Amino acid sequence: MTAVAIALGSNLGDRASHLSFAVERLTTVLPDLRVSGFIDTEPVGVGTQPVFLNGAVAGSTQLSARQLLEFLLALERERGRDRPFVGAPRTLDLDLVLYGTAIIDEPGLTVPHPRFRDRAFVLAPLAEIAGDMQDPVGGLTVRELLERVRP
Repeated sequence: MTAVAIALGSNLGDRASHLSFAVERLTTVLPDLRVSGFIDTEPVGVGTQPVFLNGAVAGSTQLSARQLLEFLLALERERGRDRPFVGAPRTLDLDLVLYGTAIIDEPGLTVPHPRFRDRAFVLAPLAEIAGDMQDPVGGLTVRELLERVRP
């Protein structure tokens, strides 16, 4: 089993319903799932858009990183995620943030997530449930990374 962290987000439609759907489905591949609270956050780096509802989950899985990514993408599609352009508003956004101590850089799969270290909307919910998870690149815990981005 490999410890994983996944960021959740939605800014279209019934945001809470979209995140709850993802949490329910993720229990099938993360039997020890831990779920953060959900928080409203302003869009970052995507222009003018509706407010996001963000959260995080952590747990352990037997899936490979690629298999888990494919599962996440399938959940997004099932909730009607459309990608007309980079950064488009989304019904459901699921990002694989950490996959154990793995550092992966393959076409379509980069772990740790390349921008998670600078995003309080990812780090705060994740710190709630898995603050001791470590970034394999810099060695800092999620909690330590959050302290660096909070003013």
